[in-house]
Amino acid sequence: MMSTPRPMTAAGLLLAALLTTLAGCSPEPLGRDARQARNGPRAEPAVVPHDVRPLIQPGRKYFGAAVAGAPRSMEPVEAYAGMVGKKPNLIETYASWGDALNEQGVRNAWEYGAMTVVSWEPHGTTLADIADGKSDEYIKKYAAEVAELRLPLAISFADEMNGWWNDWGTRNNEPADYVRAWKHIHGLFTEAGAANVIWTWAPNVIQPALSIDLKAYYPGDGYVDWVGLVGYFTTWEGETFDTLFGPTIDAIRTFTRKPLLLLETASEPTEARTAVVRSLFAGVQSRDDVLGFVWFDHNKRADWRLSSTPVALAEFKRLAADDMFGFDVRKP
Repeated sequence: MMSTPRPMTAAGLLLAALLTTLAGCSPEPLGRDARQARNGPRAEPAVVPHDVRPLIQPGRKYFGAAVAGAPRSMEPVEAYAGMVGKKPNLIETYASWGDALNEQGVRNAWEYGAMTVVSWEPHGTTLADIADGKSDEYIKKYAAEVAELRLPLAISFADEMNGWWNDWGTRNNEPADYVRAWKHIHGLFTEAGAANVIWTWAPNVIQPALSIDLKAYYPGDGYVDWVGLVGYFTTWEGETFDTLFGPTIDAIRTFTRKPLLLLETASEPTEARTAVVRSLFAGVQSRDDVLGFVWFDHNKRADWRLSSTPVALAEFKRLAADDMFGFDVRKP
């Protein structure tokens, strides 16, 4: 005989309703989008700049070149490499104030195994105006482009500042304004996260301007990675490594031990050029604190191109074959 169901009490009805409600609210497994909506947007990984430290003090010497059209096009670099028998691993280029970063050129050089060196020339302004922030919009944009590129490059701002022949030279600017401008630019790059820059402070050799105090132009070790020297072998400035670069190196070593790079050098196409080439290679090879050199292979105010003196070119090619010179910057 079946028993008659007992009527449910008010407490029982309440409990049943509560259980039904809870069962209806059981969550379904959340997908990725739903989890993100619930937990908020996921933080994007921070952009990590290229670590330039191995490139600041590499185990072998830089073997650089400045050739027309590079690195926007690498064909001139290939031609230079074929001429001297070795691929250059520093490519120097020149940018005027207001120019955008040549991103594709930097990529071209990197894919080739070379690093770009930008000689950044502040034409049409003053160092005081730069230091006072009047070019900040431009500098911030340039720094952001460098940071986003993430590839290493060296920047030499207003090189040869101790000479009188440039807009940013001694005729129109004070050393203090140069230092302020350098530090201001460096600070804006730091704010932009552009840690992939090798900052290259590059005076001209002191022979043409013996009375200029180089130390007054030095921003300080915290703002400089390389000391780049600009010097050309000529009959009036010197035709050996020691006569051309020695006095300037001695002066610089009184206030910094930063590594040296011959940022821009070449020789007049004279009968002495072959001996000059030997002296250049020997001088760079003999000094641990000299990282290498960049040969200015242009016909500008003089024919600095190696091709203009075949005998000297043959000696250059022979000496460049030494394994000490040149390496793939992607694998320092």
